This record gives sequence, C-alpha cells and structure tokens, in this order.
Amino acid sequence: MRGPLAKSAVVAPALVSTGLAALSDRPPRAHAQRAADGNTLWYDEPATDWESRALPIGNGALGAMVFGGVTSEQVQFNEKSLWTGGPGAAGGYDSGNWTSPRPGALDEVVDAIDRNGSADPSWVAGRLGQPKTGFGAYQTFGDLRLDMAGHGAAHSGYRRELDIGDATAKVSYTVNGVAHSREYFASHPDGVVVGRLAANRPGRVSFTLRHTSPRGDSTTTASGGRLTIRGALADNGMVFEAQVQVVTDGGTVTGDGSSITVSGANSAMFVLSAGTDYADTYPTCRGSDPSARVKSRVDSAAAKSFATLRANHTADHRALFDRVRLDIGQVMPDKPTDDLRAAYTGGSSPDDRALEALFYQYGRYLLIASSRTGSLPANLQGVWNNSTSPPWSADYHTNINLQMNYWLAAQANLGETVEPFVRFVEALKAPGQVTAAGMFGTAGWVVHNETNPFGFTGVHDWATAFWFPEANGWLASQVYDLATFTRDPALLNRAYALLKGASEFWLANLRADPRDGRPVVTPSYSPEHGPFTAGGAMAQQIVWGLFTDTIAAANALGVDSDFRSRVRAGLDAMDPGLRVDGGGRLREWKSDGITGEPRHRHVSHLYALHPGRQIAAGTAFGEAAKATLLDRGDGGTGWSKAWKINFWARLLDGDHAHRVLAEQLKSSTLANLFDTHPPFQIDGNFGATAGMTEMLVQSQNGDVHVLPAKPGAWAGGSVTGLKARGDVTVDASWTAAGGVDFTVTPAGSGNLTVRSGIFAGRYALIDTATGQPVAGTRVGDRVTFAATAGRTYRATGTVRPAGPASRAAAGRSSTCHPGPVSPPAPPSR
Repeated sequence: MRGPLAKSAVVAPALVSTGLAALSDRPPRAHAQRAADGNTLWYDEPATDWESRALPIGNGALGAMVFGGVTSEQVQFNEKSLWTGGPGAAGGYDSGNWTSPRPGALDEVVDAIDRNGSADPSWVAGRLGQPKTGFGAYQTFGDLRLDMAGHGAAHSGYRRELDIGDATAKVSYTVNGVAHSREYFASHPDGVVVGRLAANRPGRVSFTLRHTSPRGDSTTTASGGRLTIRGALADNGMVFEAQVQVVTDGGTVTGDGSSITVSGANSAMFVLSAGTDYADTYPTCRGSDPSARVKSRVDSAAAKSFATLRANHTADHRALFDRVRLDIGQVMPDKPTDDLRAAYTGGSSPDDRALEALFYQYGRYLLIASSRTGSLPANLQGVWNNSTSPPWSADYHTNINLQMNYWLAAQANLGETVEPFVRFVEALKAPGQVTAAGMFGTAGWVVHNETNPFGFTGVHDWATAFWFPEANGWLASQVYDLATFTRDPALLNRAYALLKGASEFWLANLRADPRDGRPVVTPSYSPEHGPFTAGGAMAQQIVWGLFTDTIAAANALGVDSDFRSRVRAGLDAMDPGLRVDGGGRLREWKSDGITGEPRHRHVSHLYALHPGRQIAAGTAFGEAAKATLLDRGDGGTGWSKAWKINFWARLLDGDHAHRVLAEQLKSSTLANLFDTHPPFQIDGNFGATAGMTEMLVQSQNGDVHVLPAKPGAWAGGSVTGLKARGDVTVDASWTAAGGVDFTVTPAGSGNLTVRSGIFAGRYALIDTATGQPVAGTRVGDRVTFAATAGRTYRATGTVRPAGPASRAAAGRSSTCHPGPVSPPAPPSR
C-alpha cells in the first residue's frame, strides 16, 4: 500500500522570496492505513517449540504463550512477580552488598589503575565482587493443558494466528467434519487471561482442563468448575495462587479433584488470573496473600460474557496500539509468517516491506503486552518465561537491556507503558542508598550491572559483568528523557529526585585523574570486555549526561540553586569522555594502547550518540562515531544489531540503518518474530522498533526532525501518530520523487523548531486551523515559529538531492518572524 503522496508529484514553486511554496497543488494530508492482515502473524501448523514458535499474549502482569495443539492444547502462563530469591531465600539475601567490611578495597583498585593504567577484571572482581546470594530467578507459573476429547491427529484447514491489532490469538481447524476454533487474549482492564473454545455444530466442545508445573510446590483443586492452584516457592516462601473458572454454553462440567472436564458443550470459556504476595516495598518485598485479589478478578470476569470481556480488552488495547500506523509500501502476502521471515532478503519487494512493518508494530504490541501500570517492568523476556532457571534469570540488566526495553515507549506513542519502569527505578533508590553508603561510603544511590525485583543494587563476581555503578545515571536520565516527551510536571519531579540522588553519588565519587587532573569515574569498565581503567568513555558520557539532565531539570522546576551550582561545577570540570584515536574512531578507553574485542557486541563508547545526545551527525565526533561503527561491523547479537539501527539513524544514514535491520530480521529473529540473542531476549524487538522510529522522527537535539533517516528502500509511504519531545505529535507522508507532507501538533504553546530537507528549498508551512501561512525563521533545513497548543501545522515540499547550490541555499536564513529558538525539551549543554 502506497502513501497518499504517491498521487501527487511535487509542490508547485511560488513565494520563492520567503522560501514558501504555494498550497494550491499541495499533496494531501499525511495519512497511513493498515494493509489487509498486515498486523497478523499466522502459521499453518501448531507450535512445537516455546521459544521460537508459540505466540505471546499479555496484560502487563500476566503473560501466556499459545501453542495451538490439536489433540492437546498448551497455554503456558506467567505472573511477573513470581520470583525465587530475595528476602527469605534459602541461604540468605544480601542485595549484593558486601557481607563484611572491606576497608581500602576500592582505593586499592583505584591505586592499581593509577599506577599501571589498567587492571585485570578477574583481579578487580576478587577485590570488589562476591558470589551472588539469593538473587533468584523469574519462574514459570506452569501450563494449562486442554486435552480435546475425540480429536485424533488427523485434521485439515489448520491456522494459528496472533492479531497484534486486536491482541488476540486464534486457532482453527477441522476434525471429523467439525470446524473447531479457539480464541485467547490477556485483558488489562479485567486482569485475566481469557480463552474460548467453540465449534460449528452444537454439543461438540469437549475437553479436560488441567495444570502442570515443573515445580512440585503447589496443589491443584477443582470445585464448581474452577481450578485453584496454590503454593509457596520452596526457595523463599513466596505465596502464589492462580484460579481458572470454566463457563459453558450447554453441556456438563465436572471435576475430579485436580482437573475439570467439559462434555458436549456448544462453547466454553475459561478465565484465569494469578498473583503472589510480592510487593515492591523495600526491604521486606512482601504484601498481602494474593487469594482474595485473584478470586475477585476471576469472579468478576466470569460473570461477564465473552463478548463483553473481548470488547473491554480490544478497546483498551486499540486505544494504545492504533495511535501509530505505518505504511512503507508493504503488501502482506498470503504466506505463513515463518515462511515470510525465511524468504526475507531486505530487498525491494512488498513482501519484505510487509515483514518490516509487521516487525515494527510487533515491538509496540509486545511492550503493551508486557508493561502496564500495576506490574513490574518488562524484563529480559518481557513477561514470558517457561523455565525455572531462565537465561540470565530473565532479570533486569542495567548495562543496556532494561533501558533498551523502554527506548520506544514515548516516541512510539505508548507513554502509558512507562509507569512500571519509572516505579521500578524509584524502588531502587532506597536499597541503592544502602549500597552507596556501605560500598562507597557516600550519600546518593547506586545500582550496578543487574538487578531483580528485590532491590539488588550491589555486586556479584562475574568479572566482565559485575561493576557498573554509572547505571544509576543512565536510569535517572532515561526517566528524565521520558518526562521531556510528556512535559508532565509530576513525572519531572519524580525524575529530578532520581537525578539528584545519582548526582550526589557522583559528585562524591568522581576522582582526579593523575594524568590530567580531570574528574573521572574510576574504576570504570566498558561492558563487557577489556580491562578496568579510569575514565572509560561510556562511564564519562553517562555521568556527563546525568549532570546535564540534573541541571536542566532543576532549572525547569526552579529548585536547588546551590546544588545546581555544585553540579554545574562538576560538569565543567569533568572529562566528557570524547576522544578520537589515530584511526579517526572514538576511543573506548581514555588511554592509547588499550584494546578489547574488535567486533564486540557492545559499542558502549557510542552512548553519547545514542541514547545520549552529546554527539550529533555531521560533527567531528559524529564522523568518529561513524568510523567506529564501520570498524565494529554490522554483526552482533539481536539486541546489538537493534542498537546499531539506532546509531545509524542518529547519524542520519537511513540506508545503513535499514541494512542492519535487514540483518537482524534475517539472522537474529525467530519464526514467531521474537528477537534472539541467542537465546530469546526481548530487548532486540524493542530496540529495533525504537530504531525504526528514529529513522522517521528524532527530537533529541531540541528540534523536531521529520524523516531524518528514511531509507531508500522505503521509497513511498506514510506514518501517523509518532511523538517528539515536548509532547509534539508527528504525521508524515513521502513519495519516491522526494515529495514530503508532514504535520506537527504540539500540546503546549511556545517556539517550535522543525527540521526537514524540504526547508532547504521551496516549501509551504500553514496553520491548518486558519489555512494561512505561518511566519517563521529559517536557518538551513530548520524553521522556528511560534506554535499554539493543540494547533496542527502542516509543511509540504520536496527534498532534492544535495549539491553545492542546495547546500549553499540551506545555509542562508529567511526571516519572516524573528525570534529565539525555544526547543520543546531542555537543550543539552
């Protein structure tokens, strides 16, 4: 499907003296539509593998994976707080804090680095690390099994699908001449997972429902058509409960003590809810018994019809999902999704565009499904896990992975999904103060390389992935960045509390580098390779960004002038972590001669390019970042490729960003479109969607840059509903001939700067409420004008290939209404 601009060639040249174009021959308003079935994953066989084939549904707290078996259905489910470890864990729990004093240990490491220039990670881990105690792991709640009566292996017309627009999974097939169908969804408004089984002939729905678990710590009872699964984790005593109520149309319902059997029904519905006695209240991390909450949700849902539950769910999901529509020329073929992915080349076919558009929206779908208010944030696997010992505990890695999960949230217009992340970071503050005091002897708060739901803010002893105290700055800055999208004063206040505590920590813990006297982070470690050093690039860039954001937030709130001055002094004095080596690349370590793995998956020293904003495309450091990426290569694990999509988008190279996206889809994406590290890690899904959004809209540098890195493969198309910082909504359409039509709608009044290649030539900019041209100041490819809250401003024009004449024209200013540029978000220093 092509965007509406395909019907119009170029904007008519007129009003040349002001740089404006006439509106009489303008392209139609930016608009995007969904191709038929463009938001559906489907398969012609049941899933046989959880990781790569089963289909995910979720409501934030609850998640389920649907297999779609014929003779026996498997619905594996999770409740996100079911974790071993933490308070009460067998063997104790120490939050990663040193279990006995280590006077001088930190100074010993710092002195060794000062003396030798670096230190071996294993030696540092021996001085500063300790084995994990009671860290725990995310747990599966088990599986619902639905054993189908009278279903042999022979069947026809099989289809299994996930409509991410409706957030509904379906299974259909024919057995013995009877068409059977199932439908599943996880409802956020009703707090339950819902399933419905039906047939096209009356009385032909018969099955037995039972629960299985890899652990032996629960009992299952059946009464009144309800399964109750209750137990306590052997490791930490965490109480958990799930209830499943079966409601039928016709037929009979019986129970044999641990299962429920439905016979001869016209249709049957089940509703499932689950919970634990976990609470994010430090230090006990325990709340009330979950039984009453679970029973209340199941009772309420079971009293409603399936149609009502589905309508509630669909309306809730679509209120978020439908905000953004993307057309990049896709035409969804009648081809199973696993075959579509296997045939993908990254070329020019509509099939390839269909997979890319589906993958983009799938990332948005997965975030809605795994991060809603009232639950923990999305972890390494979102909310889905079928194991008692998942990879990396399915925890919260804070050296990029947790942060990457939320890069897309605000810009892809899913601001409601961020509350679990913000609350989680806030919950780290209290235990992080204990770690800061005990390990560093200072105020402020800190967290290291990874954490869990129980406030693990200390260390472990995996030498290349245990020390990362600057994670506090990254997390606090990300909460602040989210606040710049919404301009919500309450969120800004919450962000500032985190920024201030992290800045207090770093004001106390930066040390003078004996090489040049500048304050540096030491010991610092560049994830997850190389030696320990002083002033590693990523650490410096994170703290630089933290101080910058703390000053901006304090200015916006008009608070803490004395503290602001202290942070300003620290910022002015510190090493910013930006250096270029002899090969024109950014240095990862401050000193020459230090090397790590040449093609390592982490490209940590480009933090200042993304998600930071110290480095901009076209600058000397931007060119050094480009050289670094070319040297590092396009390979890596799934999440690493996703990060590189964002890097190349920030460098305004859409074709290279698309090339990396293609590599991710070809070699780091599973049949069910889960990202694979390997194994499955959901951050690659989220990071790729974020990177594709960065290709379409950027706003990190104080202006709203429309189509900054659109690749040539997306020749014509449109997008609606993206967000820029300052709470600006952006729609855009474009043609292969270079025609561009976009609108910006700010939620607040004030000067607004928009950037596009059309402003380097003839363009039109109008207020759609009046139809009149908007007076503004043009500098190069940017136009600044006074915007009114709620008004929509439309720009049209043509982007022409850059040449000497066009570059010279882009550098001239055309002033219609002089005035200072007031960016929608506080500018970087």
